[in-house]
Amino acid sequence: MQTLTLNNGVQMPALGLGVFQTPPDETRAAVAAALDLGYRHIDTAAAYGNEREVGEAIRDSGVARDELFVETKIWISDYGYDETLHGFAKSAGKLGVEQIDLLILHQALPSDFGRTLEAYRALEKLLADGKVRAIGVSNFTVDHLRALLDATTVVPAVNQLEIHPYFQQREVQEFDRDHGILNQAWSPIGGITFYRDSGHASALEDPVIGSIAAAHRKSPAQVMLRWGLQQGRSVIPKSTRPARIAENLDVFDFDLTPAELATIDTLETSKRGGPEPEDITLTAFGRPIPEA
Repeated sequence: MQTLTLNNGVQMPALGLGVFQTPPDETRAAVAAALDLGYRHIDTAAAYGNEREVGEAIRDSGVARDELFVETKIWISDYGYDETLHGFAKSAGKLGVEQIDLLILHQALPSDFGRTLEAYRALEKLLADGKVRAIGVSNFTVDHLRALLDATTVVPAVNQLEIHPYFQQREVQEFDRDHGILNQAWSPIGGITFYRDSGHASALEDPVIGSIAAAHRKSPAQVMLRWGLQQGRSVIPKSTRPARIAENLDVFDFDLTPAELATIDTLETSKRGGPEPEDITLTAFGRPIPEA
């Protein structure tokens, strides 16, 4: 497994299993299959409602804790200094771990950015106390990042973003690179959930991707994951099917050519699949996160 070095020296497996929109009763089996196949990086979130099942699969796997990289996210309902400290306790309790490898803020809260800053200061405290190994953010724009960096001490290790061939967020990626923040791609397989639901064809049927895949005797999904990895990103594809989970891991034995990478770059549509970061409010997106 290829690893990436975060800005504080922590090593993170470049590819992980995401469990967004995975029902709790399917999460345990998906994580178990992934760990059995060799995955060592699992990405979840308090808002997904499946942290407990991730933790159960990890405990049942027999894989040593120090071989695993566990990542989760604090939801906006738990922003604020004390609230975020408690949010960590809830997530750690559900996961059944004492230390979380990467803890990130799930969204910026533009309508109350002060609350976002207090949440991040809580992450800094957790990092200083050794409760987490690295901290970061998700779905932050350049403006959000500038405001965060101006008001806090620790540069985020990661900014988890919607990044796939059809929505590449190049300005944010460049800002992150310039500041030592690793880009991590959610929905890296062509935005398969959101892109298709927005009325476009499945990215797995894109003839450009398909042609490159055929040249390497790989699947379109594998090509899109390889595109992300070769450009220096972490990728966290989601699947519940063991065969697809295995396929997504089998991406370290080939390289795309510079011309192929450039061709995939041209697929940019500038159409976001997820919610607009500026539209995130507690009124529209707030939800209580249960206790551990």
